[in-house]
Amino acid sequence: MEEDLIRYIAENLVNDPEGVTLNRRDAGRNVILELRVAQGDMGRVIGKSGRVANAMRSLLRAMTEDDHRGRRVILEIE
Repeated sequence: MEEDLIRYIAENLVNDPEGVTLNRRDAGRNVILELRVAQGDMGRVIGKSGRVANAMRSLLRAMTEDDHRGRRVILEIE
């Protein structure tokens, strides 16, 4: 579910939606989402002063707050 949200946001921000890849890694109680976009679209995904990236991380945090397993989702943008 988290992957779908981040993929949807990223694909709608960038000029090259087919260049968006998202990988999920489980690292203990953490889930790491690795988002990759084309080099020219990096600024669109990160945003001015990192605002877009921080907004996506806030959404992920809000989605997992009710998760009683203590799971944390980390978004890495490359």
